[in-house]
Amino acid sequence: MIYRLLYFFLKLLSYIPLRVLYVLSDGLFYLLYYLVRYRRKIVRRNLTESFPGKSLPEIRKIEKKFYRFFADTIFEICKMPSMSLEEISRRMKFTNVETINAILKQGKTVSVYMGHYGNWEWVTFIPLYLEKEIVAAQIYRKLRNKSMDKLMSHNRERMGSVCVEMRKTARYINEMAAHHKAGIIGFVADQSPRKREVRHFVQFLHHKTPVLTGTEKITKHYGFEAWYLNIKRVKRGYYEAEFIQIHENPQSLPDFELTALYYQLLEQAILRQPELYLWTHNRFKHAQKSDT
Repeated sequence: MIYRLLYFFLKLLSYIPLRVLYVLSDGLFYLLYYLVRYRRKIVRRNLTESFPGKSLPEIRKIEKKFYRFFADTIFEICKMPSMSLEEISRRMKFTNVETINAILKQGKTVSVYMGHYGNWEWVTFIPLYLEKEIVAAQIYRKLRNKSMDKLMSHNRERMGSVCVEMRKTARYINEMAAHHKAGIIGFVADQSPRKREVRHFVQFLHHKTPVLTGTEKITKHYGFEAWYLNIKRVKRGYYEAEFIQIHENPQSLPDFELTALYYQLLEQAILRQPELYLWTHNRFKHAQKSDT
């Protein structure tokens, strides 16, 4: 019952033109930033520690731009259920996708590293740019609220993507291999591990940061290609996502090197457009500040 109500409300909201939704987004920005002050302390701490060379006015400028983008993203996600193919092709462009298709035609599977950066939810439109027989899966961490989890999965799978719960990743990949299916598998790989799960650290945004290394292990174990999806916001409601090869032979790299290379690419993107990163996430709760 709750899911049906949520779905009805989301579907109804999705029919509103984006230009109108952005007016609502402007209002949500003021609500979140000035009234509710949603996670303001976490965002300020994350920004201050990640950009030690910036002044307080510069930090505040990034902070406000982030909350505006955060509000926009919420309504862009709400728009997904009714976006037409024509609107998607205008607003979410993928570059170098022909190289990915060529790799997939060879029967190879591609691991795509992403971060909580830009509108990663619109990346689920990628099946529209792939050959029809290609599997497009995304690994995700299940939400505690069952109705919201079901709603988000439905939203992400609308254009043919497959949502795979994180704990079922190995089983899903083994089934792909057993049926000789090539595919593209998206990993939002910058999530913070639980303290008891910490095995490795990387230098990331002036922090010695604990990281998950499961994506690297899977990529190397199964002989997958390793690519990074570099998202840029061209203007409000318009994105470009470029596929960049992380390394031509990830299996040859020493342990954790692939993870380090991914974080370098993610950091470069954040330095370019810092407001597009998810600063409300307590990413550095188990990290240590660093001078490098």
